[in-house]
Amino acid sequence: MKKPQKKSGVSENIEEKAEQKKEDVNPKSEDRKMYPAICSECGEKCEVPFEPVEGKPVKCKECYKKGRPKRFKNNRGFKREMHEAICSKCNKNCQVPFKPNGKKPILCKECYLKSKE
Repeated sequence: MKKPQKKSGVSENIEEKAEQKKEDVNPKSEDRKMYPAICSECGEKCEVPFEPVEGKPVKCKECYKKGRPKRFKNNRGFKREMHEAICSKCNKNCQVPFKPNGKKPILCKECYLKSKE
């Protein structure tokens, strides 16, 4: 019967240090130190996870969210151009996110989902 191998003290120490680094890099939000500030947009008192520097704008959570660009459903930053087509199975008019070239059959959403089942 083989004896289970023990981890050397060196590898255990490396694993512990790696785990500690993970904790240092990604502190839990409740452990993060917060600093008092005044929002430069709305003037409300707020707390931020960094020490405010004079002359640099600070935004509260709500104003920060307002200033961020809206995300699209496809997360690519642009809306897809849709093209008119006719479904090869049911002959209904439909729209597809690519320009049909006539070489491959086109399926409407319903027929496509049925074919995936």
